[in-house]
Amino acid sequence: MTSLLSIHGLKKRFDERVLLDIPALTLELGSAYLLTGVNGSGKTTLLRILAGLEPAEIAASAFHGQSISLSPYPKELRDAIVYVHQQPVLFSTSLEKNIGYGLRARGVGNAEIKKQVGEAMAWAGVAHLRDHDPATLSGGEKQRIALARAKVLKPRLLLLDEPTANLDEAAKAQVAALIPAFVQEGGSILIVSHDHQLIDLPNITWMTLKEGNILFPSGA
Repeated sequence: MTSLLSIHGLKKRFDERVLLDIPALTLELGSAYLLTGVNGSGKTTLLRILAGLEPAEIAASAFHGQSISLSPYPKELRDAIVYVHQQPVLFSTSLEKNIGYGLRARGVGNAEIKKQVGEAMAWAGVAHLRDHDPATLSGGEKQRIALARAKVLKPRLLLLDEPTANLDEAAKAQVAALIPAFVQEGGSILIVSHDHQLIDLPNITWMTLKEGNILFPSGA
């Protein structure tokens, strides 16, 4: 396997409390990871650190085998890593504009945006929702729209925070089906979840965050 992102000596402190103390974490290219842990263990904080949304002490880090600093967070990682919040926010506009927002921010032309958004909607199975008001969508539909909005940016690493929380079983299955599809296209994915439907996905590496460090449960 080829290393995509590696972090050494990661520490996150809140005043005197050390929340995270991870000697080493390596995420391989084209791989899926599931991170579990009790509430308050720092799972979301770790995602936010990797996405450049939260500062931390980091002794060394590398991206595609090349040394890189996460502070200040570099454009190379900002373009390559996308974080999807547990409760994604959709703008009060068309679904196409929601999904294409990041492309417009990157200066992509309208014709190319239309093409890529169409492909992302088909990938996420939401093309039939094209003319719907975002406010009328179900939780599962909103989550798939958020995944399409992330996918269209072609991230090398996708960070998902509880993507199936509060969804019914049918919606969970629809979201879960997108995860191996993303990896098959060469992307890597790190998911925070307690959903056993995700733990049981094929070829997923299960990790748990305990007392600030990442462990690999037996049988994972």
